[in-house]
Amino acid sequence: MESVDQLTLRRPSLGWLGLFAALAVAAIPAAALFAQERVRPFIVTETGRGFESLQLAVNTIGEGRGTIAIAPGTYAQCAVQTAGVVSYVATEPGTAIFDGKTCEGKAALVLRGRGAEVSGLVFQDMRVPDFNGAGIRLESGNLTVAQSWFRDSQQGILTATNPGGVIVIDRSTFSRLGTCEGSGGCAHSIYIGDYGQLRVTRSRFEEGRGGHYVKSRAAKVEIASSSFDDSRGQATNYMIDLPDGAVGQISNNRFVQGRDKENYSAFIAVGAENHAHSSVGLSILGNDARLAPGVERSTAFVADWTGDELALGQNKLGVGLKPFEKR
Repeated sequence: MESVDQLTLRRPSLGWLGLFAALAVAAIPAAALFAQERVRPFIVTETGRGFESLQLAVNTIGEGRGTIAIAPGTYAQCAVQTAGVVSYVATEPGTAIFDGKTCEGKAALVLRGRGAEVSGLVFQDMRVPDFNGAGIRLESGNLTVAQSWFRDSQQGILTATNPGGVIVIDRSTFSRLGTCEGSGGCAHSIYIGDYGQLRVTRSRFEEGRGGHYVKSRAAKVEIASSSFDDSRGQATNYMIDLPDGAVGQISNNRFVQGRDKENYSAFIAVGAENHAHSSVGLSILGNDARLAPGVERSTAFVADWTGDELALGQNKLGVGLKPFEKR
C-alpha cells in the first residue's frame, strides 16, 4: 500500500481548524508501555494496567480522560465508548489491526463519549447486514484520526449529527470502501453527518467500491493536500459530495477519475440534495484534476446546485474537464 507520507503533497494552511489538528496523537514507544504488562495487548497508560479486552480498557477510563496503547496484532474485537475522552493509540503505527468484528452491528469503534482520538490503527473487512459496517461510527463528541488505515469495508468512517462537533482526519488512507448494495442508499469511504466542522488533510482515497469518497453534511469543510485516485474504482460516484452545501475550502488536492463510474458527471458536487448551509465563498483552488489514462469523456470539475457565489480559483484541469457547471 502506498504510504500517504510518500505522496508529493503541498503543506496545507492550518486555517480555521489549525487548533484541532494539534490533537493528533503520536505513537508511544512500545518498550515503555509494556514494561509491566507484556502479555496484555491493551494498556491504559495513565495507570499501567493491561487488559485482554479493548472494551474492558475503555470501561476503566469511564467518564474520565485516558489513553489506551494497543500492541501489534490482529484483533477480532470491538468496543463501545459511552463517556469520557479516549485516545486509541497503536504502539507501532500500522501493526494494530481490527479485523471484521463490529459492535452493535455498526463498527469496530462505536463512539458516543465526549471525544476520541485514533492514531496508527488499521480497520479492515467491516461488514454488517445493513451495509453500513465501518471502522469508526461516531455518534457524538469530537474526533481526531491520525495516520490510520481503513480498507475493504462497507464504510471507513460514518457519523451521526452534531452541529457543534469537530472532526479532524490527517495522514490516513481509505482503500476499497463503499457500496451501493443496500436498499437504504450507498455507503461511502467517509460519510459525515451534520457536524460543525470537518477537516481532512494529507490523506489518500483510492479504489472505491461504490458511493462517494467523501460525503459531508458539515457546515464547514477543509479538504486539503489529499489524493483521490479513482483510476481503479468500481461503480463510484463523486470524489467530494457536499449535499447540503458548505463553506470553507477544497485546496491543493489531486484527483483522478476512473472509467468505472455510477456517476461521472462531476468531481465535486455542492448542494445536490439540499441547501441547508450557505456555500457563499466556498474556496476551490490549487487542485489538480484529470481523467485516468485511456478515459475519454466530458465532465465537470465542480457542479453546483445552490446558486451561491462560490470562490472558484485557479485549478489545473485535464482534457475533458469543464471548470464549473450550474445545475
